[in-house]
Amino acid sequence: MKSRIFKAPSGAEIKFTTLGFGSAPLGNLFHAISEEDAQATLAAAWEAGIRYFDTAPLYGAGLSETRINHFLRGKPRNKYVVSTKVGRLLRACPPEERLGQGKFFDIPSRREIYDYSYDGVMRSLEDSLERLGLDSVEILFVHDIDVFNHGSIEKRDAHVETLMTGGYKALLKLRDEGVIKAFGAGVNEWEVCEILARRGDFDLFLLAGRYTLLEQESLTTMLPLCEERGIGIILGGPYNSGILATGAKPGANYNYGPAPKTVLSRVRDIELICKRHKVKLAEAALAFPLGHRSVVSVIPGAASPRQVKLNVDTLAARIPKAFWSDLKTQGLLHAEAPVPR
Repeated sequence: MKSRIFKAPSGAEIKFTTLGFGSAPLGNLFHAISEEDAQATLAAAWEAGIRYFDTAPLYGAGLSETRINHFLRGKPRNKYVVSTKVGRLLRACPPEERLGQGKFFDIPSRREIYDYSYDGVMRSLEDSLERLGLDSVEILFVHDIDVFNHGSIEKRDAHVETLMTGGYKALLKLRDEGVIKAFGAGVNEWEVCEILARRGDFDLFLLAGRYTLLEQESLTTMLPLCEERGIGIILGGPYNSGILATGAKPGANYNYGPAPKTVLSRVRDIELICKRHKVKLAEAALAFPLGHRSVVSVIPGAASPRQVKLNVDTLAARIPKAFWSDLKTQGLLHAEAPVPR
């Protein structure tokens, strides 16, 4: 498995495998998986050489973190990298009030409380370390501090203010004390990454779905700013919630919901170029983000050993340079987008 050494603006060095493990599926996202299957999936990832594992309290109301604990226990601590997230506290509740109904299945009855304050960040990390069975994690991401989750720019900006006057100071303290090596934000929107990068000393952003084969708007201002400041990007959601893996078939998902007609049409056009060059759509989608020098790892999810193998094989595919050129010529890829060599 290929790896990249990332030197954070703070000076810390972190070794990422270019293919990481997104663990939302281990939190029973969209359907429940057994403990046996979860552990087999993690074992397949480790066997394939994957050493970067991303998780969050949200994923299964702590279930994902607990499953990672079971798997990593006993493995040398210097052989893997873990990131988790802050911004939500979990509290026990009646089953009918639990988070993620219709999205997460067969999980603990917990409700979420958004808290981007100093104490909220400290308490969230303490709870995560307990679930993970670790003394520290390499990276903390501020989770979902975006319009997509909070509903409006005004509410997002209010949370950003809470973060910058409270939780941000906790993140600095944790990094200074070596409890974490780096911190950033894990979000679905590039705009808030740019806001945070201009306001604070952030090391990394986990950007889900906003720099993909399908959309590259973040190349306009956000990614150049990250490159200028040495901020790393971990690319989540490389398939844009599914459509770049399944293709533009009926019922294809985009951005956590049914794909609109405009997206379906664009993906069909990309598929025509894929067919011309005998490239699978998923191969191009997984490879594309890694062409940008700021992207240190791409983290598709996996819910089975078969899906892990599929991700590994997909990333290993060789893609001709002419394929990328044709996409640009047809206006299907940003003219300035760097492409894999």
